[in-house]
Formats: sequence, C-alpha cells, structure tokens
Amino acid sequence: MASVSRIGLVVHGGKESARRTAGEVRAWAAARGIPCTDIDVWDDFDGHRRHAKEEAERAGNPDLIVTVGGDGTFLRGVRVAAPVESLVLGVNVGRVGFLTEVATEDVIAALDAVNDGAFQEDSRMTLTMCASRPLSIPKGIEPMLRYGRGPALPPPTPRRREMSDGEGIQLDVLGLNDIVVEKLARDRQASLAVYVDGRQFAVYSTDAFVVASSTGSTAYSFSAGGPIVSPGLDALVFTPVAPHMVFNRSVVLAPQQRVGIRVLERSGEAAVSVDGQLRGVLEPGDWITVQASSRRARLVRLDEPDFLCRVRDRFGLADSVAALADERPPR
Repeated sequence: MASVSRIGLVVHGGKESARRTAGEVRAWAAARGIPCTDIDVWDDFDGHRRHAKEEAERAGNPDLIVTVGGDGTFLRGVRVAAPVESLVLGVNVGRVGFLTEVATEDVIAALDAVNDGAFQEDSRMTLTMCASRPLSIPKGIEPMLRYGRGPALPPPTPRRREMSDGEGIQLDVLGLNDIVVEKLARDRQASLAVYVDGRQFAVYSTDAFVVASSTGSTAYSFSAGGPIVSPGLDALVFTPVAPHMVFNRSVVLAPQQRVGIRVLERSGEAAVSVDGQLRGVLEPGDWITVQASSRRARLVRLDEPDFLCRVRDRFGLADSVAALADERPPR
C-alpha cells in the first residue's frame, strides 16, 4: 500500500488518553486531506450496534483502521476490517496490549510509516462458525450486557440458509481470538459433547469451553491453563474451563480441522461469545462448529514481529535478578 486513502477510527471512549490520541489521528488525517470516520461508536448508538460490513460501508470502506485503546478495542477494529480486508493499526492505551502495536507517543510516526509503506503486514488466521439454527439473544439479557461490555452486537446473519452437506447454517461471523460456549446459570454447569471432524472426542461438564486461534492462545484460553502458541502457526486450540472431570487438558489441532460443540439435554442454556462479545444463546440440543475462516486479519507491524519477546515483556519473564545477571544468549 503506497499511501492511506481513508481511515476508520475505533476509540475507547472511556479513557482520556485514548480520546486525546484519537484527536491526533484526526488532525494528522485532516492535514493530508484523508477522510477519517469514527466507527463502532457506542456513545451515540441508535439502539443497536451494526454488523461489521455495515460499519465498514458507513466509513467508506477504509483501507486502514486505527484502534486507540487496549486489545478489546483492537478486536472491535478487526471485526470491522475483515469484510473489506483493511489493514489494522493498534495504538495501545491498555494494560496488556498483546495485539496493539504502538504507544500513544509514537502514533504520528506510526501513521507516517504506514502512509509511506514502511511497515510489515502480519497475517493472522481467524475463526468462523456454523450453527444448527440462527443464533439469537433472548429478551431480558440485554440489560446485563451494559455492565462493562457496551451495547450488544446484533446476532450474526446466516451467509447461506442451509449448507449443502448438512453441516447446518453458516454464520457471517469472524473472531480473531476465540469462540466460547459458557454456562448462563451460575448454579448449573454446561454439559457439552465435543467433536473433532464429526467424531466425538469427549463430554464435558464445565463452566465454559474455549476454541481459540493461535492469536487467542494468550487470552481466555491461556487464563484457563491453555498453551501459548506462536501466531505464526495456524492452529485451533480448545480448552475446557474448570471442567468437572479428570481430563482437563487443552488440545491443539490443525487449521483445517473443525471443532463441534453440542449442548446436551441435561445442560442448562449456554451463551456463545466471539472475541468476548455475546452473539447468541444455545438451548439443549443445539450445536455449533468452529473452524478457520477463509478471511485473514491484516495487522500492521512497524518492526519485525517478535511474539515471544512480547510474551516475555508482558509477563515479566526475564526481570529476575538471576536472569539479569547473565544475559548472554547461547550461540
């Protein structure tokens, strides 16, 4: 990309530093005559949030989406970028920032670099899913979503009403990190049968079941005890959360495999979330399958991507006295 022609801006409106940095992005764009549109805006939403394609069209189908916030804000940007294959640049004002690329003080230099084509594209595998029926969010749940989550996304629309091979309804949904099935009732576990490529693997009684991409291996899956997987390796990782059974290990699958999850008759209702956003509720007997999407996320990197250095820095893995005493790497 030789230069930026249109920007979509996703901002964490609850942080003053994010609002201030967003103003710098708008000023940079205005000085160069580049249209810059705020997207996925929560403060003035008209009773609902829009589907990703609608958001992209509303912003004029930008070729660059800039997110200003933490990883949650970045995931919002990826959701909108996917339908139009936009690049995504993350400016970090969060606490962890596995996905975001630049600090607030470097935002102008980063925009100049992208505009000059002086960046690398980090292509990441994403997730999509099919379901036994169209997903919906029952009435009465919406007020719960206003605490810490912002307005709910609309249920994903079917891309085709019925798939030819009987695999259910293919949903127009994309996740960069993970797709999660979790219990709704605090006093009742989710009873789930899990299948790999159509063959039953195990039955879990669990708080939640996470299917993550390599990118999402450092998110919910990691907190549940899952492995860290380099995002350079396309893979599916599934991890049960607090399962009531002896087998509580994660499983890593090839990217062409599919993970099926069926809610069993003795289970309570189960919520389906994509990258932390509730997208529907499953009743006993319902099922979903999770698989790699044909769409890939296009992330802007200004330096050579070094995932393990990012992990080391975020978790403070090399800051002990013993580690600092001998920093010479093996040859």
